Amino acid sequence: MRAMVLETPAPAEQRPLRLVDLPEPTPGPGEILVRVEVCGVCRTDLHLVEGDLPPLRSSIIPGHEAVGRIEAIGPGVRTLAVGDRVGVPWLHSTCGRCEYCRSGRENLCEAKSFTGYSVDGGYAEKMVAQEGYVFPLPADEEDPARLAPLLCAGIIGYRALRAAMPHPGGRIGFFGFGGSAHLALPLASHLGFETVVYSGTPTHAALARELGATEVVLGAADPTPSVDGAVVFAPAGAVVLRALRAVRKGGRVSIAAVHMSPIPTIDYDRLLFGERSLVSVEANTRLDAEEFLTLARRFHLRPSVAVRPLAEANEALLDLREGRVRGAVVLDLRGA
Repeated sequence: MRAMVLETPAPAEQRPLRLVDLPEPTPGPGEILVRVEVCGVCRTDLHLVEGDLPPLRSSIIPGHEAVGRIEAIGPGVRTLAVGDRVGVPWLHSTCGRCEYCRSGRENLCEAKSFTGYSVDGGYAEKMVAQEGYVFPLPADEEDPARLAPLLCAGIIGYRALRAAMPHPGGRIGFFGFGGSAHLALPLASHLGFETVVYSGTPTHAALARELGATEVVLGAADPTPSVDGAVVFAPAGAVVLRALRAVRKGGRVSIAAVHMSPIPTIDYDRLLFGERSLVSVEANTRLDAEEFLTLARRFHLRPSVAVRPLAEANEALLDLREGRVRGAVVLDLRGA
């Protein structure tokens, strides 16, 4: 099978992913073999490829927004069948026994593993996944590229949105407007919230307007307190301070990032006093995924996607880093 493999992290412009031929993986007990149709390119992949996330293996196939059909099942698989279309997300497995797993917080499990980081992911024609950690997807969707960004960008955006969610009908601010935010915004609108997008990129601001943002603030000027909650999608610590400046008393800022540059000193009296709060979001639970995918179907959420062949994964990551992606970018493996 063909796959894009990372051996040594490096800046995206150095093309650190190599296109190689590898043996086809074999599903073990409780596992399935998925023939990948498409795989989304997530900012977490960029952090992995460029070394912001420390390597866990000597080589890895990235990708954790994979959509495909089950080609084979391992011993003990009972709930899935060959031919089913499934989505393979970031969360690959958890221990199921620790205090976090037992209390419904499996996203904090100390023994959890991740698709495309701990185990090989979806930048490949075929991949192995665990039965209990994949999600059924519509078999009749003619454009599976529209499903891929839901599997991480959508799910993480939903968890971060919920963490920052103000009172019913309140105003939510979005700082950074990429793959995750462009799905969270219409969801917030459907749920009855006003939405304010803060962006320094004109193309991203234009997309926010198209998606029905209540207000779009273009530029880097410090905002005045005008929102009741905010989500920071940009992996830049300075943006956290902008979000805190925008939040009214009693508001919460959530950070939807697996990696963040250092946050400058926070002026307690100006930015936190008044019962403002700041919370990080780590991964997600399977319940988050189920809830979000149900809402995505109910509200017909359709991400804006640019599709590229597998061999252009390095270029896709560079476009993502440079802010040239309008919505999300997805790799098409059907012709790999």
